[in-house]
Amino acid sequence: MPEGTETRPQGETEALPCFAGRRIHMIGIGGSGMRALARMLLDRGAVISGSDMSDSATLRRLAEAGAALQIGQRADNIPDDCDLVVYSAAIHHENPELIAAGERGIEAVKYSRMLGCLMAQGIGIAVAGTHGKSTTTAMVAYVLQLSGLAPSFIVGATAEQLGGPSGAGTGKHFVAEACEYDRSFLELAPRYAAILNVEEDHLDCYRDLEAIVEAFRQFAAKVAPDGVIVVNGDDRNATKAVREAACETQTFGLGDGCTWQGANLAADRGVVSMDVLFSGGRFCRLDVPLPGLHNAYNSLAAVALLHHAGADRADIAHWLARFTGVRRRMTLKASQRGITVVDDYAHHPTEIQASLKAIRSHYQPRRLVCAFQPHQHSRTRFLLKDFARSFGEADEVIVPDIYFVRDSSREKEYISSQDLVAQIRLHGGEALYLKSFEEITGHLTGTLRPGDLVVTMGAGNIWEVADEIVRRIGTDR
Repeated sequence: MPEGTETRPQGETEALPCFAGRRIHMIGIGGSGMRALARMLLDRGAVISGSDMSDSATLRRLAEAGAALQIGQRADNIPDDCDLVVYSAAIHHENPELIAAGERGIEAVKYSRMLGCLMAQGIGIAVAGTHGKSTTTAMVAYVLQLSGLAPSFIVGATAEQLGGPSGAGTGKHFVAEACEYDRSFLELAPRYAAILNVEEDHLDCYRDLEAIVEAFRQFAAKVAPDGVIVVNGDDRNATKAVREAACETQTFGLGDGCTWQGANLAADRGVVSMDVLFSGGRFCRLDVPLPGLHNAYNSLAAVALLHHAGADRADIAHWLARFTGVRRRMTLKASQRGITVVDDYAHHPTEIQASLKAIRSHYQPRRLVCAFQPHQHSRTRFLLKDFARSFGEADEVIVPDIYFVRDSSREKEYISSQDLVAQIRLHGGEALYLKSFEEITGHLTGTLRPGDLVVTMGAGNIWEVADEIVRRIGTDR
């Protein structure tokens, strides 16, 4: 365990580890979790350096906050006086900086290990699931913050209302996403946890769905025996994962019998309001803050976690209804000349289907055009037919080259964007392969008409297309 992060009893008020003056180098600092951790460590007085393979606006903001950053990864990027190296799950063992740390005898730990050390300092709240982690984590952190409980938090996306993706609060709660990739969430031992859903994903590191459920079972077993885990009672795989949990288990969902049940639903342009029932009794009336039924589920999980964390029920209902979301989750970029531009992070078939349905219901466009950038060749290959079926709400799908990350070069030989386009067409959809972003923006600016909505979608850099479309059409929102 990194020096200075010794575990204190959960719930102790003096919860912040002493990082002041410690020199920490972060390999892969541009990743969503890594840059959030870097900002938190800076807030706690650490001296941060780091490297990534490409520059970005978020990295430049980290530099402005005081981090010393390098583009490209080389052994000499690690400062001479480095105390600790933290590396992301995407970093391979042959990385030159990781090798150099070993040769110099510098302790190196994965991001997930550092996150676990930080969480152990206070009352840990962890949000797991294949989908919805960032939104739900931010919901919980936001309401705790506005309720005066001053949590520390790490979210895998930027939440404007929180001031960024992370924060070092003075309270005893530590809220974080619990990511299943590389089984990272097994480094966490929270007091309270949620499992939002369990589906096939990350099949580059899991054998099959059964192995994924088993990993979630191990995560549930890490929750403190005197804690609580809330699980989606309408998700068979999620409930299967908690059958042997040592802690108290509660369910949430829309179905009868859920501990936390959404009832008496009403919807206006895709935005749900509902009664929240707790063990059959009325807990509160909740205006779900974001469009889509999936956000009703996210909100139910957040309500349950907030209740167990000690937030007042009136505060929960009041502040949660005022949450505006996290960046790149159905984010409205512009509306000009009758054309609406939205950007979204969805990169899994279930997420795509849910987001497109919510966007159509909320905006009710004449025509819905989706520019989708597949994320990873392996994910595209393993879930190809599911992807092809997920675009039913789109009138047109435009697909550039697959975003290459983490996969081996050989993986590129097995699948291409043209394969996805062909499958979408086989399932009755209208799809087009355009290799470059410039080709996509040219096509869109030439074909978009008043009443149309275009959504850029994916976990890569497809948001650049949205920004360029906005630049070309302007904004009046």
